Amino acid sequence: MKETVKTSRTAGYLEKMFRALNQDFFNGELEEPIITIQSTPRAYGHVTVGKTWKRKDDWRHELNLGAETLERPIEAITATMVHEMVHLYNIAHEVQDCSRGGLYHNKRFRDEAERRGLVISHHEKYGWSTTEPSERLIDYIIDQGWTEIAMNRGYGWTPPPSAGGKAGAGGKGADTTPPKKSSTRKYVCPKCGQSIRATKTVNIICGDCMEQMQEV
Repeated sequence: MKETVKTSRTAGYLEKMFRALNQDFFNGELEEPIITIQSTPRAYGHVTVGKTWKRKDDWRHELNLGAETLERPIEAITATMVHEMVHLYNIAHEVQDCSRGGLYHNKRFRDEAERRGLVISHHEKYGWSTTEPSERLIDYIIDQGWTEIAMNRGYGWTPPPSAGGKAGAGGKGADTTPPKKSSTRKYVCPKCGQSIRATKTVNIICGDCMEQMQEV
């Protein structure tokens, strides 16, 4: 895969991720939005409630990922995308998953998000909004071979005085999850294919084959 060091490549990479996640986690039900990479000073990303982009004769929602947040681990980027995809799913099915001007994520959001490979915990101000990838989603990312994005605007995401809320006209459901440092590695036995995951570099041998397991 070509390095994601240009906005065109990065946008194409994110579109590829969206299509795979849509097919495997949403049964291909979501209408593909226009994916953008713009500054989101109050969140990692957002979707628009209305269809704000015109493409030929039809209109599409916008799904934005913050330009200053792309340097996060790929599992965090993926979790943010799935978070916003859940909002798109709920919009399409007329499920109100946020209140208080799009700030507070309710249990409807939580329940749908957890069905789609996320782990959701409660934030005092923003409700059921704190988003992490589940083991299922991490395994999926590893199997897809997705890697970190190699470009980022500025010096990374800095928590603002107040986070969340509508991101632009018609925006909703911004992912305001606080940043977490993460690294996930997969080790595979070259003989039998048995695999394990680790959060640090390890030196390990397959107990069945007595072969050195290799990082992939």
